[in-house]
Amino acid sequence: MKEKTNPGAIVVGVGAVIWNDRGELLLIRRAKPPRQNEWSLPGGKVEFGESVRTALLREVLEETGLHVEFLGLIDVAEVIRDAAAGAADSHFVLVDFSARAVWGEAIAGSDAAAIRWVSMEELQDIPLWSETRRVIELSLQQIAVKMAPGR
Repeated sequence: MKEKTNPGAIVVGVGAVIWNDRGELLLIRRAKPPRQNEWSLPGGKVEFGESVRTALLREVLEETGLHVEFLGLIDVAEVIRDAAAGAADSHFVLVDFSARAVWGEAIAGSDAAAIRWVSMEELQDIPLWSETRRVIELSLQQIAVKMAPGR
């Protein structure tokens, strides 16, 4: 009888819905799989010994050139063996945060093929992975509560 083996390790990643003072959010076009050439959120893998928040700050800076501040934890998403996304033998756990750009100029770097600020109206016409769209909607709700009068 053949023994079952784990085909790969679970990869922990981070992502950020980054907002600017004009109410726009930042998207990157992914340069590498999974979801290569698709518009997505800045982020990447957590390195061993690195906290999730530190990983997010590092990944955002590497991909966008921006320094951000955390606005809150949004949710956790998972990608498990998604061949269509280029992750046929992978399990990704993605921890997503809302953030605000505080310093720097948004420039595509490392894993980003392109970068752009988009309004919520423009976002409707951009094809996105359903999970990315869900996380953006949750972030929008989160920041609306934080910015409501009397808070």
